[in-house]
Amino acid sequence: MNTTTLISGTTGFVGKHLKAYLQAKFPSDQILELNRTITESNALSWDQIKAGELPEVTNYIHLAGMAHDTKNTTNEQVYFEVNTHLTTLLFKRFLASNAKQFIYISSVKAAADHVESVLTEECIPNPQTAYGRSKLAAEQSIEFLYAGYLEAHPTTEKKYYILRPCMIHGPGNKGNLNLLVNFTNKGIPYPLAAFQNKRSYLSIFNMVFLIGKILGSNIPSGVYHLADNESVSTNDLIDLIAESNHKKIIKLNIPQNGVRFLFHLFDCMHLPIGTEQLNKLVESYQVSNHKVLQALGVQLPITTREGLKTTINSFKKLP
Repeated sequence: MNTTTLISGTTGFVGKHLKAYLQAKFPSDQILELNRTITESNALSWDQIKAGELPEVTNYIHLAGMAHDTKNTTNEQVYFEVNTHLTTLLFKRFLASNAKQFIYISSVKAAADHVESVLTEECIPNPQTAYGRSKLAAEQSIEFLYAGYLEAHPTTEKKYYILRPCMIHGPGNKGNLNLLVNFTNKGIPYPLAAFQNKRSYLSIFNMVFLIGKILGSNIPSGVYHLADNESVSTNDLIDLIAESNHKKIIKLNIPQNGVRFLFHLFDCMHLPIGTEQLNKLVESYQVSNHKVLQALGVQLPITTREGLKTTINSFKKLP
């Protein structure tokens, strides 16, 4: 039976990839887009959602949201208006409809800003940023509303899935990985080799694969972390970038305290790069994907190294 899936945020990086993947994977199914502006005939606006003008759909995938502003210029209230209140509104529409699945793309930052060992779904959330708190508030709103709905409809077939991806990368994503590639390509010695860390990444191809598998599945409702199988160090990532671009790079083992003091000065000078950007590069942040892989009974289609090389090579084609 053909299905209709409503996807919010199809104009974003993840949305574009997910839309293309689902159209190729399920060509007979319909995708209904929900964005701030209507650009397609099969699209809805948030004004229509607020007015209750929503056709019947089978699945909801909620991607749209306010991204983390690393420069900290975004007002905290904006995060909650976009990430929390709009999610709550859309989930209420889901509960009032005949739809079966609601997939919410949250973030590992809703759980923790810093990870000492490996982040699992059993951790007690303690986000420190407005972005993380707004994402967690959206998660809690979904869980609260669903619990009330389940009490009134104990035999319901409705399911919700809160997905917390770690750092996503892929072709077309001009994020921190792109900055690192540009830095390496300039041939400047890498000054952070003294930091030994392990970080989890998530290829966009693995992400859309998992979302596609969740659609139509019968796994339990709940929170699931998304990550590639292996964690890599920033030093290894530098080596991979150099290898992919046939470059040689010198690594400098500058003492960590000196590096941190320098980036603290950058903070005081209000430069675009500072302590937060440094931490994204050198802190460890490992995320377990065991729960989602076990629930779905699948293996990821590409390895961590393959995904990173694909992303790195894609930057060569960017203007």
